[in-house]
Amino acid sequence: MALVTGAGSGIGAAAATALAADGWQVVLAGRRLETLDEVAAGSPHQMAAVVADVTDEGSVHDLFAGVVERHGRLDLLFNNAGRGISAATPDETTVAEWRAVVEVNLTGVFLCTREAFGIMRRQSPQGGRIINNGSIAATAPRPGSAAYSATKHAVTGLTKATSLDGRPYRIACGQIDVGNAATDMTEPMAAGIAQPDGSVRVEPRMDVGDVARAVVYMASLPLEANVLTMTVMATTMPLIGRG
Repeated sequence: MALVTGAGSGIGAAAATALAADGWQVVLAGRRLETLDEVAAGSPHQMAAVVADVTDEGSVHDLFAGVVERHGRLDLLFNNAGRGISAATPDETTVAEWRAVVEVNLTGVFLCTREAFGIMRRQSPQGGRIINNGSIAATAPRPGSAAYSATKHAVTGLTKATSLDGRPYRIACGQIDVGNAATDMTEPMAAGIAQPDGSVRVEPRMDVGDVARAVVYMASLPLEANVLTMTVMATTMPLIGRG
């Protein structure tokens, strides 16, 4: 049984569809039922859609409780829900913008991890896998990305801590860092995006299906094996040497 957050579009939709094709029972979670239903309708495999807000503790609890009630257990969580922010230097970033990004990208991941960890720890057979969607920003920030980059660095810490704390309970936790998947979020890259040297350059993007296949691989491993971190990127994007 697999749960994918932020499943209404982009990486979440592609990963959920690929997991279902690989034989997983999948629950799609997101804020808009209509987009979740579109994802489910576009797949020949049955997927359930549940509206949830990862920043709301009660909503997250109800989401996971519903999964257990309907399916009896949870074997995989793909913590995919996230948001970006307009490029701005730290002094140009409002506290409200900062908090909004932190709430989704970090607190949301923690709330979902918290629920999944408890379920996986208590269920029989014990254990499960949590995959966090990080970003190449977890190691190499873009200009004007203080809030976003800080949350993705923090997700790496949460991934490692969860992996460590999960050892006694057969809970594996890993992170996939994605560079330039072709989604709505990366559309500006096709027009040109600011580089560390002050220039603006068009950046190559890769098919989101390539990311989905990587998620399926991570999910396919036995719990005795784990991909702690994986970077999947457009081959010629300007990551190596950035900054």
